[in-house]
Amino acid sequence: MKIAVIGGSGQFGSDIVRAARARQLGVKVLTHQDCDVRDRASLDRALADIGPGDIVVNTAAMHKTDECQLRPAAAVEVNVHGAYHAALAAASRGATPVYISTDYVFDGSKRAPYVESDAVLPLQVYGSTKAAGEALVRLVSPHYIVRVSSLFGIAGSSGKGGNFVETMVARGKGGERPRVVDDIISSPTSTADAAELLIGLIERKAPPGAYHLSNAGAASWREFADEIFRQIGVRVRSEPIASKDMMGLRRPAYSALASEKLGKLGLAARPWREGLRDYLAAKGYVK
Repeated sequence: MKIAVIGGSGQFGSDIVRAARARQLGVKVLTHQDCDVRDRASLDRALADIGPGDIVVNTAAMHKTDECQLRPAAAVEVNVHGAYHAALAAASRGATPVYISTDYVFDGSKRAPYVESDAVLPLQVYGSTKAAGEALVRLVSPHYIVRVSSLFGIAGSSGKGGNFVETMVARGKGGERPRVVDDIISSPTSTADAAELLIGLIERKAPPGAYHLSNAGAASWREFADEIFRQIGVRVRSEPIASKDMMGLRRPAYSALASEKLGKLGLAARPWREGLRDYLAAKGYVK
């Protein structure tokens, strides 16, 4: 079995590649220079050596929420059409597509962790395009839809200029007391942990469908920031601010994820604080 990872040099993709190689699985890394999910022909060329029994993971996305709101047509091209092109290109070769999605497909009204069977109801363009991408991928069978939340990984997010953890580490070490939103709650997730769960699904030949692969637990962005400060040993604490005073775009107030499926496969998501601890250790911020 070979796993092709579209976006394999990105924040999540690079950890999927790392986890697959650690299991001695064949891996094909595809970057934006190798293929463009908006162009089916480029995908067919890039996946020419992919065949039956293989896996194609599509991590490519336009995920800056404000940019998606300003450029909805561009977001549709990548997150909707691109998702379908990648899924079809995989299926046409007998491979199984994996589409990486987001907690932003939910509206946040539940106020308890969302599970795979909950109905989607996005609030903005980004979430709407990812939900539409999911709907098209579901037309291709078999498939996996993987939802994750508030990612942080060693590679950082090129589209966002790093990640939240790195921003808070820099501010904490600089002695700043940053203002951080305290009324938006999600599941902070290590890409390394999410990648391990994804490879676990693949190795177990899990039933097709949607899976939530975020770290366990929930936290506001302020709680997340203060835990970063605590773990790196700085005395800084953040100052709370309401999302309405800092974010122009509406976001789900509660989008923590949980899984009703992983336990049946013998898999379990680690608490997010443990994922954060290992990330900080890998980056050399803690011993």
